[in-house]
Amino acid sequence: MNQPIAPSHVDLGAGAWLDHEPHWLDPRAAESLFAQLLLELAWEQRAIVVFGRPVLQPRLIAWAGERPYRYSGQTLEPRAFTPGVAALLDPVSARAGAAFNHVLVNRYRDGADHLGLHADAEPELGPDPVVATLSLGESRRFVVKPRRRGAGPGRDYRLESGSLLVMGGTCQRHFVHGVPREAGARGERISLTFRTLLR
Repeated sequence: MNQPIAPSHVDLGAGAWLDHEPHWLDPRAAESLFAQLLLELAWEQRAIVVFGRPVLQPRLIAWAGERPYRYSGQTLEPRAFTPGVAALLDPVSARAGAAFNHVLVNRYRDGADHLGLHADAEPELGPDPVVATLSLGESRRFVVKPRRRGAGPGRDYRLESGSLLVMGGTCQRHFVHGVPREAGARGERISLTFRTLLR
């Protein structure tokens, strides 16, 4: 029988760290929230600018927050929190030790949907932001890699439904992260990424 994975704190070096709590939500609560978010969020597939050209994101997105969020050549206008997302804001903020005010939600419809390697380093996040990601539905790989040699080792996580991953310290400065394609993934995954917009 597989033993449950315990919460972990990882010092990545260069002032960067990760907290991984695999069972932050119990399976029943995670399943219920997944079903709720599928119905209540306004899902879109938007184009982002890659090497100067607009390309459709290989996933669906939704979001909530009182301030606009700009990334990859697009702006997500202010949008009200839905009940399911609003109920998560305070407990995730308390767990991460950050006053989150924006949530970007990615919906991976199958293993072909993915998120390329990137850092959450937009100016409105300020220097060295804390970022938390809650995973629901199909488990997927989450890859963390150093931007340059000497920044510390990378990490490869399998994020199960109900798991919470918090990135802090200088993580966005020295590391990139992403969700690669995964041929064996058949079900849908929803990830909610919590950030603090300063302006």
